[in-house]
Amino acid sequence: MKFDSPLTEGILIRRYKRFLADIRLPDGTEITAHCANPGAMLGLKQPGQKVWLSKSDNPKRKLAYSWELTEADNTIVGINTARPNALVEEAIHNGTISELQGYDTLKREVRYGKNSRIDILLSGSARANCYVEVKNVHMLRTKRLYEFPDSVTARGTKHLAELADMAAEGHRAVMLYLIQRDDGDRLRFAGEIDPAYAAALASAHRAGVEALAYVCRLTPDSIEAYRQVPVDVPEA
Repeated sequence: MKFDSPLTEGILIRRYKRFLADIRLPDGTEITAHCANPGAMLGLKQPGQKVWLSKSDNPKRKLAYSWELTEADNTIVGINTARPNALVEEAIHNGTISELQGYDTLKREVRYGKNSRIDILLSGSARANCYVEVKNVHMLRTKRLYEFPDSVTARGTKHLAELADMAAEGHRAVMLYLIQRDDGDRLRFAGEIDPAYAAALASAHRAGVEALAYVCRLTPDSIEAYRQVPVDVPEA
């Protein structure tokens, strides 16, 4: 996925109120950007870090700039949690995610479960539907080890239960973790941060829910999923 227009470089001053970030641009101007990330962003919101912003021409937007990337530990990290669904769709279409090939149709944001929407629904005439929930990963506290989640996610726990229900009904159910950084080798789950999520994943996995993780290659020009890493599913 290429960005629609070149990103603007800046220096992070502070991230606050979860969805706001003050950024200093190269000419010294200070602006407030939208931060599309509800998580804790551990290690990714330090004042002085280099960041990259996209800019919208929509006059109805309150904030023209959106925070897209940050540089942490000499690695470019994608922090915009609105990007992963489109990135996964692209990776399915181009064959990168081999486990999700062979379906006739792909639909986004389809209603299912208990008043929820599945991120991606794959279907084909000769096979069961495949429900794919996508989660963004960007935490790395130990060298080469990705972790999820970086904060308590009751919504994520709910999604695991609903995927387990789909598996029980005979459908295929997949939790796909899209990792927006390229400096690790495997994914573990931070049960010390959210024990309920880790327990729910163990239960969902026993019920037939698959867990996949794909890493992205990132530059200030583009993001693309390109390689798979092992997933350490927690035991009950």
